[in-house]
Amino acid sequence: MPASFNRRQLLRNGALLSGMALLPGVLTSLKAAPRRQIEPASFVNFLTDEELARETTPPEIKARLSANENPFGPSPKAKQAIIEAIGNTYRYAFFEGRKMIELIAKAEALQPNQILLSAGSSALLQAGAMVYNSGTILSAQPTYEDLLSKAESMGTKVIRLPLTSAYKYDLDAIEKAIDATTSLIYICNPNNPTATLLDPVKLKSFCEKVSKKVPVFIDEAYIDLVEDPAVSSMMPLVKEGHNVIIVRTFSKLYGMAGMRFGYMVAQPETIKKFSALTPGSNSIASTTWAAAISSYEDKDFLRDAYTKIKESKEYLYNVLKEEGYTYIPSSANFVIFPVKEDSRSFATKMSNNGVSVRSWQFNNQQWCRVSIGTLEEMKAFALSLAKIS
Repeated sequence: MPASFNRRQLLRNGALLSGMALLPGVLTSLKAAPRRQIEPASFVNFLTDEELARETTPPEIKARLSANENPFGPSPKAKQAIIEAIGNTYRYAFFEGRKMIELIAKAEALQPNQILLSAGSSALLQAGAMVYNSGTILSAQPTYEDLLSKAESMGTKVIRLPLTSAYKYDLDAIEKAIDATTSLIYICNPNNPTATLLDPVKLKSFCEKVSKKVPVFIDEAYIDLVEDPAVSSMMPLVKEGHNVIIVRTFSKLYGMAGMRFGYMVAQPETIKKFSALTPGSNSIASTTWAAAISSYEDKDFLRDAYTKIKESKEYLYNVLKEEGYTYIPSSANFVIFPVKEDSRSFATKMSNNGVSVRSWQFNNQQWCRVSIGTLEEMKAFALSLAKIS
């Protein structure tokens, strides 16, 4: 192990805090009660990132590692584009959406009527819950709950099947569970909170077969953070005419979580259904358009951000090993690992030491999910972890 990581006592003495600037934060405590319990013995989904931020007060957080944000974004080109766009914000952004659609269509070999733009992916997930609320939705546990929880709030039945032993979607089990009532299959790939990636060959075969019976909704929020997005994405299936829905967001690698931009690709008839339930391009601000267009074309920045996130992730892996923790190898910008105490108590202790993380319970195990931050933020995490371990 590198010598730089053999410093447990040094961490406990607080040496790494010298010269570390305090970062703005919005989280103080993770003592919130569970939002709802799906299966008491196996899975508890606590507050979402947004709900957690609303229900806590701003402390002196040195490392906000609870919302899977990209601390290296947005790109300098996006920032400059925002500045230049400010002077035109008195105008409605009628034409920017057309340009963005053209860029996506060209990059993905799609037709414009196969693309729907949105202020982030949340509105698209909610629309999915509404479009397919007449039957049963199949998914997994744990996974990203936005679409599923909204569907349940509308009275839709949701069946969550356990992940495999490798903490991935069990595609075989999902296929077997399809019946006449199934209206949608929801897959988050890479999955949140496990950061696991499905084998693209197996997922492609699954989608080709299953989409003939029922739509497959794939949330690719973290696809830009895998080693080869073009290989792992199911985007080509839309071009081939399959009943597959892909949703993406600029809130992760693009570093635009606060700017709100996302999009969906699907067959034209599906786009029409979603368009009737979402505000579409009209919900996106002029400054966001400017940032999104510039970011989409700024491949150098995206590669640089990916490299920095990978470096911070490797640092985190070494820290966890040093402190005696195991972890699930990550294909995203966060890592989840089991803890030996109540996960909410663990997260609260971390927060009290200036680091916000997320707590989870599934598979009869307590877990902590930590987002990948800058190297300085990961050092703050290491210090906090050493203090409470």
